[in-house]
Amino acid sequence: MIDREHALPLTRQATLLKLSRGSLYYQARPVPPADLAIMRRIDELHLDDPFAGSRMLRDLLRGEGVAIDRQRVATMMKRTGIEALYRRPNT
Repeated sequence: MIDREHALPLTRQATLLKLSRGSLYYQARPVPPADLAIMRRIDELHLDDPFAGSRMLRDLLRGEGVAIDRQRVATMMKRTGIEALYRRPNT
């Protein structure tokens, strides 16, 4: 798609492809190994207790000695696609 060696400037290439210029320069950072280990453990805990939300998973991780807050657990759950299973309103 984007050819950095082409004579056409990157901004013009982005305009023609209808891409934002910021997406041209963004480079994703790899996930640290420590975070991967925590996400793997969250996945294991979720398989044991699929009804556990971020608060319960936070408490379970703290019981294992992992210092983590609820927002971080919620972010990791969202990143891995994990969602607590419980009855939703109006169902």
